[in-house]
Amino acid sequence: MALSADSEKDVAMVEVQLDADHDYPQGLLIAFSACTTVLVAVHLFALMISTCILPNIEAVSNVHNLNSVKESPHERMHRHIELAWAFSTVIGTLLFLAEVVLLCWVKFLPLKKKTDNTPQSNSSSITSGQAAAIASTSIMVPFGLIFIVFAVHFYRSLVSHKTDRQFQELNELAEFARLQDQLDHRESEVAKITRALHTVLQR
Repeated sequence: MALSADSEKDVAMVEVQLDADHDYPQGLLIAFSACTTVLVAVHLFALMISTCILPNIEAVSNVHNLNSVKESPHERMHRHIELAWAFSTVIGTLLFLAEVVLLCWVKFLPLKKKTDNTPQSNSSSITSGQAAAIASTSIMVPFGLIFIVFAVHFYRSLVSHKTDRQFQELNELAEFARLQDQLDHRESEVAKITRALHTVLQR
């Protein structure tokens, strides 16, 4: 069994040798195949967007022009970039944790055939392979829950910060509008005084 993740490219590669003599549960094989396929597809999708956006970011960073920044694809496609980041970071990590659990079940489950004839296996209803798979699942489930709680907390912190920034910008706009109204009011008063003085001088 081999499981490796390339942190630079965010591409997961899974390699496993199945026991041809063991009758695997159909649901386990389907779950393993689907999880592996979706895991690789999600990371490749994020890699594709990162590869396409990076040259534009480097090009815009060398141009000191605000219009060029607004016209850059990474500004127009920020929703797609955030979606790819969420897929690669959140969904990809959860799929990777699930992949480890499924790999343990696929690899260790056939060990029951080799231990069924021993006296220890007859006295226990759980074989050594099943015990190893259950142990890996028991360890991985709490880590998955901790990761979900952290992801929700981090997302709520980002949303709260973004909301505070928007309220701050609205308050700044309101203050600017108030100052503009005061300035317009003073200009109108100055214009009235000027017209009054001009009328008095004409008399």
